[in-house]
Amino acid sequence: MRALPVRLDAVLVQALIAAALSFAHLHDLASAAGQDGWKAWAYPVSVDLLLVAAWGRLRSGGSKAAGWCWSLVALTASLGVNVATAGLLDLDAVPDWLRILVAGWPAVAFLGGTLLAHGSPVELEVASAPVPEPLAVDAAPELAPPPATSVPSALIAAARKVADEHRARTGTPIDTPALRARLGIPLPLAEAIATQLT
Repeated sequence: MRALPVRLDAVLVQALIAAALSFAHLHDLASAAGQDGWKAWAYPVSVDLLLVAAWGRLRSGGSKAAGWCWSLVALTASLGVNVATAGLLDLDAVPDWLRILVAGWPAVAFLGGTLLAHGSPVELEVASAPVPEPLAVDAAPELAPPPATSVPSALIAAARKVADEHRARTGTPIDTPALRARLGIPLPLAEAIATQLT
């Protein structure tokens, strides 16, 4: 059996070096701010995981705004610590405001991770309905069937995934109210999707 050649990717090596240095800086600051032992090691993991979750959201095609927002929060935390530990901050006398930021970080990271993991699967674009022309006083209105609801293909794919998960978990097909609740969409749209899923 022939060994496969190993090729080092310069970008990957650079990313590993940057991650290791940033990890060490985050640990050092957390430790200096009174978070000792395993807690000091958990801070860099928390920052990096939030960044990975935000990057995953950006790549998945979900809410780009949430992905960029939490990427910026994680990058600001990482960059801020890297700059602060470059000699601008006396780690033997960490100011109280920084201790408060370090102590509050787990709640911020938990909120960001939860919103990224459990945010809505798709963003809906609702088209504005045309304004009907006023009827003449003596004209009787004609009854027309309601317009068909247009459903984006991405939403149907997300609904199909939700329906498949429901069937795998319960053994029964998903009903329209449950589909509406899971996707967070209006009832007419849920009904239009349900007809396409059957």
